[in-house]
Amino acid sequence: MTKAKSIPLGINLSFCVKRWVTPDLWAPIVREQLGLDLVQFSFDLVDPAWPEDILRDCARDIRRAAGDHGISIHSAFIGLAHYTFNQLLHPDTRVRDVAEEWMKKAYRFAASAGIERVGGPLGAAASKVDGAEANSIPERDYRDLILRMRRLSEAAKEYGIVELYVEPTPMRREWPWTVEQAGRMAADVADTAVPWKYCIDWGHATFQPLYGKDHATMGEWFRPLAPHIGMIHLQQTDFQFDRHWDFTETGAVIPKEAARQQREFGLGDRPIFLEVFYPFERDDASILQALSHTTTILKPAFA
Repeated sequence: MTKAKSIPLGINLSFCVKRWVTPDLWAPIVREQLGLDLVQFSFDLVDPAWPEDILRDCARDIRRAAGDHGISIHSAFIGLAHYTFNQLLHPDTRVRDVAEEWMKKAYRFAASAGIERVGGPLGAAASKVDGAEANSIPERDYRDLILRMRRLSEAAKEYGIVELYVEPTPMRREWPWTVEQAGRMAADVADTAVPWKYCIDWGHATFQPLYGKDHATMGEWFRPLAPHIGMIHLQQTDFQFDRHWDFTETGAVIPKEAARQQREFGLGDRPIFLEVFYPFERDDASILQALSHTTTILKPAFA
């Protein structure tokens, strides 16, 4: 029996936020302590709106450190800082314009750092004063979002970006949050200059309070969207919240089962990135120990 090909396993640099913030710090941790050679950069480490001279030096240092340590940087994601803003769905269109320009700057920086793919969640509509949440964003906001995605694709092409990503989140105010919405969006941006793909997250797709136990599964997303999925985010979670735990925690995600499902739906060639976050007050040494233990568990599961 032929052994299945290994699934590319990497790590999102979310664990580095406010800690290992330069490539001279995170690169040796990734390569020497965790034994990984695939990374997803986070814009929590570099704000593409910083002054040009700082960005130039940051891009140079990222290229150098990645090369020196034999690390491939697959993509760059927006991170938590920019995600906290409502971005391309803010009620004020001027703020949407600013978010669109921020993304263009992100593409420019990524390209200068040798990173060819960029993505993340797109934005969030504002909450209502009575707390009621609709099942979809208004149609006019959706059409505006598609137009902005088209413009962003054109900008990405100019900078040499080869693929863009949308990360669905389990919130009614963000888009898309259902498989059906994701399918519609994929069709509406199918002919863009740079292709838009999906990043499906193990903590988002399995959120039972929103989707229900019968539908909160990765298979619900993998089956219809496989051709549009470019990568997967992995975390330990309990399917009750978007935990972003490492695998020292007790949860519902079984790594070998995650790998089996990925292969079953024809996604064995798509990279999967561990994405974990830690309280800022937690000590650094315990985080490194937890990450080392986690990667020891994950590597054989995806091999």
